[in-house]
Amino acid sequence: MLHLEWEKCDNQWCDLWNLNLSSIGLPFGVYIIWHGGQQPKCICVGSGVIVAELTGRRIDPSVSEHLIHGLYVTWAEVAVNHQGGVVAYLSKHYNPLLPSQCQDCIPQPVNLPPLGDL
Repeated sequence: MLHLEWEKCDNQWCDLWNLNLSSIGLPFGVYIIWHGGQQPKCICVGSGVIVAELTGRRIDPSVSEHLIHGLYVTWAEVAVNHQGGVVAYLSKHYNPLLPSQCQDCIPQPVNLPPLGDL
């Protein structure tokens, strides 16, 4: 099992819209985006250059349509050769609304961020 350091903003999960992306740097890794509200749900799991990925997700209509519930994100640095497996594992666990980038990858177990009822 890989141990990941899941990122927060001031000891809280980061708000996707208010996150200062320039503070992230350019790590490669995986991310999870979910909406809050009475029935929180994982929207997507992905990987790549985190800043570029989150920039794209901010303008993605299939993500922004959930803005009314609040959009949150966490990410962790992951070596490129492990990203597909980690995305597959996280996708299997969180069952995101949008399909993952690596549906045929062999899941690589990791510690899960404590996201509550997702």
